Amino acid sequence: MDIKKDIQWRVHLCFLIMIVLGGVVFGRAIYIQKFQGDYWRSMSNKQHLKYMDINAERGSIFSEDGNMLSTSIPVFDIHVDFGADGVREKGGERFYKNLDSLSRCLAGLFKDANAASYKKELLAQYKKKTRYYLLKRKISFDEYRELREFPLVRLGRNKSGFIVDVRDNRVNPYVLLANRTIGLSRGDTSKNVGLERSYDSVLKGQTGQRLMRYIAGSYIPVDGAEIEPENGMDITTTIDTYIQDVAENALLRMMTQNASIHGSCIVMEVKTGKIKAIANLGRRPDGSYWEDYNYGLGMRTEPGSVFKIATLISLLKDNYVDTGSIVDCEGGQKNFYGLRIADSHLGTGQVTVKEAFAMSSNVAFAKLADEYYHNQPTKFWQHLHDLRLDTSSGIDIVGAAKPYVKKPSNKYWAKTTIPFMAHGYEELETPLNLLMVYNAIANNGTMMQPYLVNSINEMGEEIKTFKPKVLIDKICDEQTLGKLRGCLLAVVESAHGTAHMLESDIYEFAGKTGTAVTAMDNRGYNKGSKIYQSAFMGYFPAKNPEYSIAVVIQNSSESKHVYGASVSGPVFKEVADKLYATRVADKPFNMPPQPDNNVYQFYGLKNDLNKILDVFKYKETDSATGTWGTTILHDGNAKLVADNVASNATKVPDVTGMGLKDAVYLLENMGLKVSASGRGKVISQSLAQNTNFNKGQQIKIQLN
Repeated sequence: MDIKKDIQWRVHLCFLIMIVLGGVVFGRAIYIQKFQGDYWRSMSNKQHLKYMDINAERGSIFSEDGNMLSTSIPVFDIHVDFGADGVREKGGERFYKNLDSLSRCLAGLFKDANAASYKKELLAQYKKKTRYYLLKRKISFDEYRELREFPLVRLGRNKSGFIVDVRDNRVNPYVLLANRTIGLSRGDTSKNVGLERSYDSVLKGQTGQRLMRYIAGSYIPVDGAEIEPENGMDITTTIDTYIQDVAENALLRMMTQNASIHGSCIVMEVKTGKIKAIANLGRRPDGSYWEDYNYGLGMRTEPGSVFKIATLISLLKDNYVDTGSIVDCEGGQKNFYGLRIADSHLGTGQVTVKEAFAMSSNVAFAKLADEYYHNQPTKFWQHLHDLRLDTSSGIDIVGAAKPYVKKPSNKYWAKTTIPFMAHGYEELETPLNLLMVYNAIANNGTMMQPYLVNSINEMGEEIKTFKPKVLIDKICDEQTLGKLRGCLLAVVESAHGTAHMLESDIYEFAGKTGTAVTAMDNRGYNKGSKIYQSAFMGYFPAKNPEYSIAVVIQNSSESKHVYGASVSGPVFKEVADKLYATRVADKPFNMPPQPDNNVYQFYGLKNDLNKILDVFKYKETDSATGTWGTTILHDGNAKLVADNVASNATKVPDVTGMGLKDAVYLLENMGLKVSASGRGKVISQSLAQNTNFNKGQQIKIQLN
């Protein structure tokens, strides 16, 4: 065969095949374009379009007296689409014309860079044709309102490329006030706590959707393609901000003075079960206090002598004793099946049951419970069960702990269990569960379910209202109730009562002290120094009770006072005094001044301190030099001494105890940038005193 013809034939065949394949491809392209174009364009759009959630505006939480406890403040994220047609038309004429003036305005508004830096960044992103560039995150409404009037931005989204995303930032205007009960709202709602979590479905509203187009590595909103979210509803709580403030400050004052670890103060309205205040404070590593956990509802501990009220109810209901029955305290100590139980006061002999309760004799109540219930422990347990001391309180908040009372069938039940349970050990109770019993005695024997929310509201209209709920009609008969009230009154008013030093000359109140040795960190009760829990629970006024109060404080090894009467009792008394004067008495009046032997220190500018001392007519001695000074107040006298708080310009000063004005003045004059939260006096600072710092470094200060 001729080789040349063979090669030509092969080339012609390949050429023919290529023509045929090209015709097929061309024909297929025309077919797709003419007959399948719409289908494939829609498929392309689906790959580049998707709906994203738009969170609804979260509802607010209000106090019963109308104050806002938690709300959402809008914050704005500012993006720029440098690929928008309006920005790039005519070679970017509009963009370049406004670039200089826009850069100056941005620098003046945000003050985080100069105009040249803003111009350089905007120009660089324009040249890259960046889509959905994040210019600023979380700016305030005032900043956003000013931004809208800037050059280029005021031309609108289509011509400027500026895109605004609105988000909610959750804030508590009162900061510390009932912070743990109101709770926290986070992006992940499963991590919320307090009422923010319990009523999340009501507060969060209905999520909306926004159509987003994926362009050049980022999603950009599509105009007019939104499903608007439905805003959440508001809730009105039972919390009274005045009562909450009184409870929180009384608790904080005592815990600070006594170096306590954590504590809780709950104020309940006797007739309804409304929680009017719940303060929870825990000590932080720097020694300050914060609402870090809901100790009043979530912390279970062995309650100590405040549990004796349950033992007394059991004995009186079964008619085993009367308040006048005689019991021998045996000198204040006795062995029960090999374990010793002792009173805090030794030497006591025969007394009445009422006197034993007033003086809080552990031996007396251990003996009585063991004598009558040792052979019938189920009967004793049933009384505790009937008082709901092993049952959840039913309060409308997530995280409330369930108390624990050991059953006779429990494998750890021992001969010593009854005597120890009788005076507040071998059971675990929350302050709220025990307060419900004291509140029932104050409420003519009717036990109310505690609750925290009055109503759910939408646009100011009540959608749902919560009413008081009775849990137990009568915890005991009227005769027994009268005896219980008499015993609780004797704790305060009898000469041998553990709280007699708290008695008021103006009104009567009744209650019970409690001091329990607590086991810390699995080290047991008797290894090393003992740690005590102090408690006081009661109600006032005694004859027609309005409020019941529970105060439980966990002390530390550094605490100077440990007994319920000297730690928790004064907190109860301070709260009761102020509420009686402002909420209970027929006519408001000022409480008579009490002698105050505490020492107080105040820091500030020397001239300002002198003016204040002159106004209040303090007897003053002045040995201070320089601009700043420390005032020491004690027993009506004032001493002004020099303070080295600002003597070293290279070290961070200690501004704790200062007011906001003085703290900011001092820190910013030293070159620090101050960020403050709260109100009142400084209680903590983010940079430790006497440490080095750099000019322009930020320091955060917390006021309480």
